[in-house]
Amino acid sequence: MSDCPAARARARVATTAAAAPGRQPQEAHTTIRVVFALLPDSLALDWAGPAEALRIANRLLEAGGQPLRFEVEFAAAQPELRSSVGVQLAGLMPLPGAWDARATWLVLVGLPGRHIDVDTPEARHLLHWLRGQRLEAGQLELLTICGGALLAAHAGLLAGRRATTHHHHLDELKASEPACEVVANRVFVLDAPVFSSAGVTTGIDLVLHRIGTLCGEALAAQVAQTMVMPLRRGPQDPELSPFLAHRHHLHAAVHRVQDAVSEAPQADWTVPGMAALAHTSPRHLTRLFVQHAGVAPLTYLRRLRLEKARQAIGAGANVTQAAEAAGFGTDTQLRRAWHQFGLPGTPARPSAA
Repeated sequence: MSDCPAARARARVATTAAAAPGRQPQEAHTTIRVVFALLPDSLALDWAGPAEALRIANRLLEAGGQPLRFEVEFAAAQPELRSSVGVQLAGLMPLPGAWDARATWLVLVGLPGRHIDVDTPEARHLLHWLRGQRLEAGQLELLTICGGALLAAHAGLLAGRRATTHHHHLDELKASEPACEVVANRVFVLDAPVFSSAGVTTGIDLVLHRIGTLCGEALAAQVAQTMVMPLRRGPQDPELSPFLAHRHHLHAAVHRVQDAVSEAPQADWTVPGMAALAHTSPRHLTRLFVQHAGVAPLTYLRRLRLEKARQAIGAGANVTQAAEAAGFGTDTQLRRAWHQFGLPGTPARPSAA
């Protein structure tokens, strides 16, 4: 893998004698060393997606006559291991025994399953190595993707930090490190020198954010465009889209209504109109929604309209345009829904915390 010229991943081990147990200052070094520490069955998209974003960033920088900013490495306890999709990875470097003066991002990724097994020989080896790391903003920074946060927690790297992980692992993360403030339903959480993401595609969002911080938003936007990402998500965005929420039930009539409302939330929906799709009375539809979806029909509709408006604002629409596109009668209705559902800031300034 490290020999592939397209990947440009220069695998090397830092063995510089001057790299002492603390860290040397970054000084004039401008290259970021990015080390993906892998275990057997590491989720392929967790590491491949972010690595591709970094590769594309380097390619765009090079095309613009600028120096490359990222040196990507893949490290593990053994030189070969199998990925989550069965592809055999080879040419992996040993886990670094010391760090040189370059600023470094250490990336931990997830594993298949609802539980992260840290009792395998490879996991114990990785945790022992992680416990010897000393994180420092601007020097050695930690990026976790999906269940990678559990590895960091078991190694004691999340105590006193804010972090997130995949929604299947939230309770596991709380139990693994009670001193960590676990943030639910966020794409990623920034608490330098720890940067954590919810999982899989959110790792790409996190790396795009970091590319934007280091190299400028214009480059990050170019990378996202090259990767054909329809929407870049930020640290205030929810992990689970409202379009996917309230769907964990088996009631066919409620699903039928939800499908129709999701298809066109901006339409002139009423409870009687929804009830007609479900072939039931408006009152009974409301009971079914509350019982099976855990939310009233009009509340469900407002959530979808609010998400549609938020996406429109993120794409450059003003508040009036977003309200109209989402089916809100007025700007005021959009602002009320924004406040009702606890979105940060206001529709005019959605990034405010």
